[in-house]
Amino acid sequence: MGHSQAEKAKNRDRILDKAAAQIRDHGLQSLSVGKAMGAARLTHGGFYGHFPSRADFLVAALKHALLAGEAHARAAAPEKKRSFAQMVKSYLSRAHRDGRKTGCAIAALAGDAGRADVETRRVMAEHIEAFVAQIADARGEGSDEKAIVAVSAMVGALTLSRVMTDPKRADAFLRITGEHLLTMA
Repeated sequence: MGHSQAEKAKNRDRILDKAAAQIRDHGLQSLSVGKAMGAARLTHGGFYGHFPSRADFLVAALKHALLAGEAHARAAAPEKKRSFAQMVKSYLSRAHRDGRKTGCAIAALAGDAGRADVETRRVMAEHIEAFVAQIADARGEGSDEKAIVAVSAMVGALTLSRVMTDPKRADAFLRITGEHLLTMA
């Protein structure tokens, strides 16, 4: 890869990093080409050198946010397979709830994705299915029924906890859901 192609790839990653943080923090519809390009210290005019359209940019930003969230979760225990209990405790933690820009993009963006176009929903659905498979694997199950319940409860609890204005009540959503999920183990 020549210098210009390497630089273009580096710039694209920088744009997607900024866009992923923007949509995690403020939702899919907050994605602004101008803001993302400015945050990446690039001109608005260079946008179409990286993305054919805003719709393609949105899908790329969502993929980037989802992959970054997965990488962040894997970094918690890189040498070994995490147990179901470890996954639940990590996911339903205050740090994860409060780290909206780096946490699970499924919890941050599922509501927005549900109202989006088919391609955006497909990208999100693939990552939800991967999360269900990870939970099923951690539980050592052949069936994914309990994993679907666990993922739904975890994403729901994290999302609702972020809404609560009373910190004790927000913590209760995480703690109580985690306790109940661990009884499934």
